[in-house]
Amino acid sequence: MKTRLLSNMYDFECRLFRSVNRHFDQKILNFYFRNITHLGGAIITITVCLCLMFFTKGNVQTTSIASGLSLLLSHLPVAMVKKLYPRKRPYIALVETKVPANPLEDHSFPSGHTTAIFSVIIPFILFMPQFALILLPVAISVGLSRMYLGLHYPSDVLAGCLLGSSAGFVSYTICHEILYKGFL
Repeated sequence: MKTRLLSNMYDFECRLFRSVNRHFDQKILNFYFRNITHLGGAIITITVCLCLMFFTKGNVQTTSIASGLSLLLSHLPVAMVKKLYPRKRPYIALVETKVPANPLEDHSFPSGHTTAIFSVIIPFILFMPQFALILLPVAISVGLSRMYLGLHYPSDVLAGCLLGSSAGFVSYTICHEILYKGFL
């Protein structure tokens, strides 16, 4: 019974993955997803957090500190989980998956790009809710890009979203308490 349930869940996940990845050959989508995916990469997320920490003041600086803390907090479990649960990337495990040249070769679960983008945006959304209408679609696009590019299953992206959002909420809470008590 349990094996059948897991098999059905995996089949559903593969169908969902293929429904996103099958559009791989469309020029406009290729341009969009191949570029937006980098917003969840280490270079962009770390650079944005550091620049905002050092070159802004007030609420933006506080929020960028929370985002940097969140980025750090979120990637410790990502590194551990990737080692503990080595899942092959979909382009390796699923026949006919479309993938760009030189794909990633480490493990798939969870999505580090999705974790990173959600960990960075959640403090901004919590401290400055007016940015939610811009930041949430960007983060969701990064998550979708990981499936579109054949690099992650939907559960990898969902786990990254949950890890990043949780770390964002924790770092927001920490920074909010420090700010409220007058330490920042």
